[in-house]
Amino acid sequence: MADSFSKKENFKKKIQKQKEKALKREERKTNNNKGKKLEDMFTYVDEFGRLTSTPPEERQEINLEDIQLGAAPIIEEDVRKTGIVTFLSEKGYGFITENNSKENVFFHNNNCAEPVKKGNKVSFEKEKSVKGFSAINIQLVK
Repeated sequence: MADSFSKKENFKKKIQKQKEKALKREERKTNNNKGKKLEDMFTYVDEFGRLTSTPPEERQEINLEDIQLGAAPIIEEDVRKTGIVTFLSEKGYGFITENNSKENVFFHNNNCAEPVKKGNKVSFEKEKSVKGFSAINIQLVK
């Protein structure tokens, strides 16, 4: 009795899969890492950060203190800021509006070198606090 078309197609697919499996097996045998020396399995990183199989020609000494982990530090040129006292409470706190950014910065009288009043021009340093920035080392500008 003759086979149907679908049986013939399934048989062809089965034979094709067996051939592909045999090819993969041969490829694994030829590309096998077993029996290689340890030096043959090393991978190096060149000066541009790319992986390469060739070892570097010259060794460079790296000073561990020169390595910085994490983000680059923020460099501020002008630590002292200037501004005007825009609000002052009887309780001893207030706000300074920065001249450059027009940002309000909290301050307390404990951080003032001299007594300040509303409308005074002052110079100060910004410090990161729990609730945002606060002004410290506040001095009157004359």
